[in-house]
Amino acid sequence: MLPTVDFCGLTMTRLLIGANPFGGFSHQNKARDDAMRTYYTPERILETWDRAWNAGINTFVTNNETAHVIETTQRYLAMGGPMQWIAQVSFRTYESMEEAIDRVAAIGCQAMFFHGGLIDRLFAEKDSSTLRGWVNYAKAKGVPVGVAAHNLQAHEWVDTMNIVDFHSVPFFNCGSVHSKAGGERFQLDDMAQAVALIRALDKPCIAYKILGAGRIDPVMGFDYALRNIKPGDVVNVGMNRLDCDNMVEENAALVTRLLA
Repeated sequence: MLPTVDFCGLTMTRLLIGANPFGGFSHQNKARDDAMRTYYTPERILETWDRAWNAGINTFVTNNETAHVIETTQRYLAMGGPMQWIAQVSFRTYESMEEAIDRVAAIGCQAMFFHGGLIDRLFAEKDSSTLRGWVNYAKAKGVPVGVAAHNLQAHEWVDTMNIVDFHSVPFFNCGSVHSKAGGERFQLDDMAQAVALIRALDKPCIAYKILGAGRIDPVMGFDYALRNIKPGDVVNVGMNRLDCDNMVEENAALVTRLLA
């Protein structure tokens, strides 16, 4: 297994495998989105998780709304898949946030965090009451609860309430993709601001988009992230085997080497 940390009571490898490629979220272009969705059938997703486990990764992250991904997650855990699941939770396809939380808890998540776009909106509206309600309902499921947010000030706002167990922080503020304006925003200045926030937060953090959705050289990106986040933090990286069939194994070996 890769080096691990105690993350909110969970023994977690410093590298997690994400799921944006599985759902076709390339943050690059539509053709790439379509190619990812075609490639990542349920069987290939299961194969990728098996390869991640064999490479020493013990935790994966998926959202709860991409139908074939959440159904494959449910299948994997029902079959006794050994990796831990962290759920990113939204409720666009559910009647309520409570229903969305109920489902991921029933499937078997071992931690959950709320989608960054939702937290950005609550921060803009200064709606702490709704956030407290979601967090309290989720914590009643007996798992660690966190938040994502694209706006770094939203993380600071949540931190002042001291209600969540962890933060999921992007290295790039590409939140425009979730706004009405659309588009992508990947600027190198964001990385320094993100790691400054992560180091300022007392709570453990999951750093994501550390490679800028494929824009950053992996050796440089992993090295920068692992040298700048806190020792108890982890990184979550989507791995598109369309680009390199052995990407999972190569990323695990790279992280092992850098941490050594």
